Amino acid sequence: MSSDRIRQEATDGYDSERECIRRGTMSTIEYESRTVGVRRRAMVYAPPGFSEDALHRYNALYLLHGIGGDEKEWHVHGRPHIILDNLYAEGKLASMIVVMPNGRAMPDDRSGGNPFDADKLQAFETFESDLLHDLIPHMEANYPVAAERERRALAGLSMGGGQALNIGLARLDMFAWIGAFSPAPNTKAPERLLPNPEEANAQLRLLWLSCGVLDDLKSVSDRTHAYLEEHRVEHLWYEEPGGHDWPVWKNDLYRFAPLLFK
Repeated sequence: MSSDRIRQEATDGYDSERECIRRGTMSTIEYESRTVGVRRRAMVYAPPGFSEDALHRYNALYLLHGIGGDEKEWHVHGRPHIILDNLYAEGKLASMIVVMPNGRAMPDDRSGGNPFDADKLQAFETFESDLLHDLIPHMEANYPVAAERERRALAGLSMGGGQALNIGLARLDMFAWIGAFSPAPNTKAPERLLPNPEEANAQLRLLWLSCGVLDDLKSVSDRTHAYLEEHRVEHLWYEEPGGHDWPVWKNDLYRFAPLLFK
């Protein structure tokens, strides 16, 4: 069993735009959500040198935001396009498309107001159907994205980290790579997340769990990590300086992304 504890921060300049490197592109797409009954938006990062050639199929990472955000949150606060461009320039990434959806699956899915309203919390649960039955099929029909579980990853921060665990571990037929950055209290109890630890070990390529040591919600991650350790579920446990904030989550993406699809 491999359960590693890391205390590392990203190298200087990892999230700063560099000159004279190839760059990916960020765009906003719309897709039809039968789950919600409206057209919904997501942001998509395509890597440097992206080609629509049907003979080349890309891996896909679905990257989820926190409770107060929307599909733009990662782009605005996390600079994923810059972090990933720099990693590509260093030869550290497998080729992948990154999809950043709105994890609040409801007709009016804009951020604002009280994020803890009952209908908004329910919308984060409804997102599972939207992701599995609407967004992923849209991406695989309209982008050169591979459909195999071995080439599909799910990760997120805070509320999105809980979603990544809740959805991903329940659908190991869909996801082989799962990452939770500072997962929030929406995370299911560990025995509900993984009632069959041996099955998870057999199917997961990577299970990543991380949290800042000063995070007020760290008990959620500690509880999950303890269960994984007790039941010998292979995972990477990453404790790092910081709290429940963007320096932690950007560092998580920087450390997590190079491990995917290898």
